[in-house]
Amino acid sequence: MSQLDWVVLILTLAGIIGYGLYRSRTTHSLDGYLLADRSMPWGLILLSIMGTQASAITFLSAPGQAYTDGMRFVQYYFGLPLAMIVISVFFVPIFSRLKVYTAYEYLEGRFDGKTRTLTSFLFLLQRGLSTGISVFAPSIILSSLFGWNIYTTNILMGGLLIIYTVSGGAKAVAYTQQLQLVIIFTGIFLAAFMVVRMLPENVGFTDALYVSGRLGKLNVVTTGFEKGKGFDWNDNYNLFSGIIGGFFLALSYFGTDQSQVGRYLTARSLKQSRIGLLMNGIVKVPMQFLILLVGALVFTFYQFNRAPIFFNQIQVEKIRHSSLRDSFALTEQAYNGLLEKKQQAVIHFTDALKTGDDRIIEESSTTLNQLQQESDGLRKKVKDWINSKEVGGDGNDTNYIFLRFVVEYLPKGLVGLLIAIIFLASWGSIAAALNSLASSSMVDFHKRFVPGKVSAEKEYRISKWYTLGWGVFCIVVAMFTYNIGNSLIEAVNVLGSLFYGVILGVFLVAFFLKKVRNGTTVFWGAILAEILVLLIFLLTKQDIIKMSFLWLNPIGAFGVIIFTVLLNTFVSKKINPAA
Repeated sequence: MSQLDWVVLILTLAGIIGYGLYRSRTTHSLDGYLLADRSMPWGLILLSIMGTQASAITFLSAPGQAYTDGMRFVQYYFGLPLAMIVISVFFVPIFSRLKVYTAYEYLEGRFDGKTRTLTSFLFLLQRGLSTGISVFAPSIILSSLFGWNIYTTNILMGGLLIIYTVSGGAKAVAYTQQLQLVIIFTGIFLAAFMVVRMLPENVGFTDALYVSGRLGKLNVVTTGFEKGKGFDWNDNYNLFSGIIGGFFLALSYFGTDQSQVGRYLTARSLKQSRIGLLMNGIVKVPMQFLILLVGALVFTFYQFNRAPIFFNQIQVEKIRHSSLRDSFALTEQAYNGLLEKKQQAVIHFTDALKTGDDRIIEESSTTLNQLQQESDGLRKKVKDWINSKEVGGDGNDTNYIFLRFVVEYLPKGLVGLLIAIIFLASWGSIAAALNSLASSSMVDFHKRFVPGKVSAEKEYRISKWYTLGWGVFCIVVAMFTYNIGNSLIEAVNVLGSLFYGVILGVFLVAFFLKKVRNGTTVFWGAILAEILVLLIFLLTKQDIIKMSFLWLNPIGAFGVIIFTVLLNTFVSKKINPAA
């Protein structure tokens, strides 16, 4: 990076940390530290909810996801607006009326302590692991750019983040996310503008969309049905898995995950919470669409410019020093030859668009698609080699595509700003997650299981120690994330789907099955449902069952309901055989 980029990066990050510390002034109590004294307006609630969602993974991995798989990932969010309505109607009023610190407090009053403990533990497990993956995301940037050791980088990034999270609590998180999102959206807009501007003079925004569309990158809506084969349950992103699976995932994430519940519990009123959530339902899908569109535009840019055969240079160096180096050199040579043909073909295609001749457009489109398939085949071969025992690397470069483009092609100053954006997004979501992990640890475990009454000041200080402890835990998780094998954005969603459905199921029983009062049946229903979800997931990993991870969410939710009803019926009959 240039000196100007370093100045922009350091000033932006220092400004955010300073602003967070300045905004950290609050009452030294659990209400102040964990819930910002329940004083936030709906605008800050909205920005805090969005900031918690929009991690570095979103801005680092989503454009790469669109580059490799098209924009169909946006369907993952199609169930979110409906989930916001359900949460606003059924979830928020209960949490608001009871003045809880965490969502799981409600479960003890509704059922019993062990059900609350189990649900809170499942949250802590999945959120702690997911946050560790989020810590890893900005570390990728520094290690890739400067060749720094990834483990040292994880410690550095995690340590900087912990500074203002431990100091400020929920209030610092909310106010810094407000500033972060303004900078983030400015940077993303500038990146999209620069991509189009750097295209050839006779190629405009509409032409760029035509190119990416013809090559399958604007596949915003897909049904999941294959001709002659029926519905593909293994397809991760389609209309039905997005609306149904995405609805249950969003319902659990926003309705029962403390990292999100903690955002709208800071609202000054029930109305403010609801407006913040509903506005998130309106804004989130277009926001994600635009981020993915940047990835589709970057794909078009690389049709006119030389794209690397693999975007993670560290892995390329591994294969160049392995026994497969000669095969790789020949494949790279063939790939570069294809790129030259593709550049000519895409120019021919855009020229044909100007003439409006459908026959020439179709012919040039067919040629372009054939060349793209050939280059994709060579890329896949290299990925397989990197994953092989001979190389022992990570064959997924999705997380590096947008970063490589930013560093190599964007002008000085803007590079520093966009890298700062990825850091800011990471810090915003991780800070909220650490705050929620501390909340649940303090309220759901410490206050219940550690004897003795302490002052509000002491509780405040203990909560800071929990925040620090979870920060260290997440750094440790980040150390084991390097060869995760998925795009980061997909890895986080897969991990969440292993637990979210079950957590949601417990709350659905609590809200809607009023006749179920026996906490033991709910507890064991949740245990059995979690075992079922994990078993199905293992079978999908072994290709015994072909099913997308998104379906694990409704399976977990309905699993809890069904097992609980069956167990409750059995218990009732044992107590009252005559019934």
